[in-house]
Amino acid sequence: MKESQISIGAGIGLLIGIIIGSASNNVGLWIALGLCFGAGIGTVLEKKKK
Repeated sequence: MKESQISIGAGIGLLIGIIIGSASNNVGLWIALGLCFGAGIGTVLEKKKK
């Protein structure tokens, strides 16, 4: 099964959001922001690939 770039980007964004959120003591905000930014970057990468 081939993984899409959107899911990879969202996973990486989620990890980065958790790290920044735990450092800044605001995990809820940074999980959501990391997921959104990661999915956006994954979408751009997927469109470039085609």
